[in-house]
Amino acid sequence: MRRIQAFLSASAVAIALAGCVVRPVASAPNPYPPPPPLQTEVIPPPPHPRWVWEPGHWHWNGGAYVWVAGHYVERPGGTRYVHGEWVLRGGAWVWAPAHWY
Repeated sequence: MRRIQAFLSASAVAIALAGCVVRPVASAPNPYPPPPPLQTEVIPPPPHPRWVWEPGHWHWNGGAYVWVAGHYVERPGGTRYVHGEWVLRGGAWVWAPAHWY
């Protein structure tokens, strides 16, 4: 008798839940669309051997991407330069800024 009651109870729960719809949680909208392709730049000779070319990149101004032209930056002594870039992280485009290490 207990088996039958347990079976009937489980069946009633299954039937009641059969009409439930589970909706996935919506992720936050990506604040930035994918950046456009990089523009080709002509790199002039450096003004000094310690200067490093920082390539041009796209900057999001809040409504559109605008091109920031490349330019030379002075290298702090004994450091290496890492270019900034747009990367896709967790489904969202984020700017990883240039830095020295």
